[in-house]
Amino acid sequence: MFRTICRFRATEARLSQTLKNPVRSSCRYFRTSHLAMSGGFSQYSPWSNKFQGSTSTKALLQALVYSTILLGGTTFLLNSTSVVHGSKEVPCTLASTYGTKQELAAAIEKLRAAFSEPDAVSTEASALLTYGSSENSYHPSSPHSVIVRPKSTEDVVKIVNIAREYKIPITPYSGATSLEGHFNGYSTGSICVDLSGMDKIININVDDADLTCQSGARWEDINIALRSKGIPLFFPLDPGPGATIGGMVGTGCSGTNAVRYGTARAEWFLNLTVVLPNGEVIKTRRRARKSAAGFDTTKLFIGAEGTLGIVTEATLRLTPKLPTKVAMAQFENVGKAVTAVQEILRSPQGVHLQCIELLDDNMMSAINSAGLIDKPYPVKDTLFFKIQGDDVTVKQTSQVIQEIVKKHESLRFQFAGTDQEAEDLWQNRKYALMSSLAAYPGKRCWTTDVCVPVSRLPELVYETKKDLATSNLSNTIVGHVGDGNFHALILFDREKEFEAASGAVHRLVHRAIALDGTCTGEHGVGLGKKEYLVEELGTNTVELMKTIKKAIDPLNIMNPGKLYPDNARDKHSKRH
Repeated sequence: MFRTICRFRATEARLSQTLKNPVRSSCRYFRTSHLAMSGGFSQYSPWSNKFQGSTSTKALLQALVYSTILLGGTTFLLNSTSVVHGSKEVPCTLASTYGTKQELAAAIEKLRAAFSEPDAVSTEASALLTYGSSENSYHPSSPHSVIVRPKSTEDVVKIVNIAREYKIPITPYSGATSLEGHFNGYSTGSICVDLSGMDKIININVDDADLTCQSGARWEDINIALRSKGIPLFFPLDPGPGATIGGMVGTGCSGTNAVRYGTARAEWFLNLTVVLPNGEVIKTRRRARKSAAGFDTTKLFIGAEGTLGIVTEATLRLTPKLPTKVAMAQFENVGKAVTAVQEILRSPQGVHLQCIELLDDNMMSAINSAGLIDKPYPVKDTLFFKIQGDDVTVKQTSQVIQEIVKKHESLRFQFAGTDQEAEDLWQNRKYALMSSLAAYPGKRCWTTDVCVPVSRLPELVYETKKDLATSNLSNTIVGHVGDGNFHALILFDREKEFEAASGAVHRLVHRAIALDGTCTGEHGVGLGKKEYLVEELGTNTVELMKTIKKAIDPLNIMNPGKLYPDNARDKHSKRH
């Protein structure tokens, strides 16, 4: 027994040394074992025929050594493949080397050869400038080098393969309604893929309440087509007029209906057809309403802003279109309006609210002075409600709303009893942007959005209005108050007040994030909001996003410069 214990301790000591330096020690162990066997100590080696332990002990010791070697080798390989700087990992860096001018010219010629139809390929200077910037965006921009207008998924594959061959950046383009520089050109030269011509509705499955279309289709046109065919269904996501399905996927959009139907990140996109950076085509899932097969690759592309692939088709989930009526309530301040909304949404009738919109006193003043309405309204913070359901449901919901807003000291409540009254009343909400511009002639409008938990919205609006007043910047505010999302429309003189407007936007974003909110509720990140992602999401989350981007698009040709911070491990912007 004593001899067995001694042998075991000797072996244990060697294994301990092996665990400290597995690869080198394991090699030394084999060398020592060989010498031991040749020097008369073979009875201690589990590989020797003279080993004095039992067969099971011999097998156990061999297994321990082999396991240690495998563990040590794996650890060594993992450590050797990690890029380390000091004690910290170097952040994931996206490729930024692209084709030369000669390669860009060759790519354009190859595109002309592949697309011979008139206007399919354009290098007209004015068009390149228009497609590479926006009048509604104030972020750095560059004109594209060429515009290509595909008609099918196969056409997009051709474009991507040519771009990949010459390492030329690609930027998807369709509705051009983005406010954060999503479709701006790249400084070294870029291919603009204009998908606006891919606007066909491929099929409508009425029985399944879904529809498949190309990504250039506009959401309004889809709903008009359904209505014209007498189909009592609609697609409920309603961002700005002119927005297309591809852009709505890319930015993870929502709109006024979000309080009832959610955003693009809900289940409204059943599947997507996507051309990947390597030229391959994928369909993210089948048409079933739900699936537990693998992780949700559809969601991977929602909010990716064209940086992981180009969406060419989508299957949309439709929902029954219900009758609606409109009501309006006015308050002394935003705090009372928001607390009323919270109580309304918690009530049994809350599910019948399709939209709840907030227009602040400045916006109501702008609507009055713009001359776009027949009768002016009191200049107060105002809520607009869209109630859905049959006549009985609408009446009951309207009564509950009236009781609750009265409890929260509403100054005025108006219910539209007829369809025409409802349309007229809601039209005032739709005039918000036009009214703001008309009320301040000669000024530019910087529109930005943030979103916070609904209970924090009064604080955010109050602090923002105070900041804008201190900065002497004209402004109006409109918000999807039911989900805490609001838009600040800052009216400014481009020559004299640009820096002041830019500073106000930065402070607004930091303020929203500090309230456990987000830098953007629905506009997306693009160029304008990427500097805030580390502050909002954290370094590790941003690094994960960049790792996914690098894995799918190693050449970084898909809409480079957008969405991902330039260096995720840099401290967030200090502009306050």
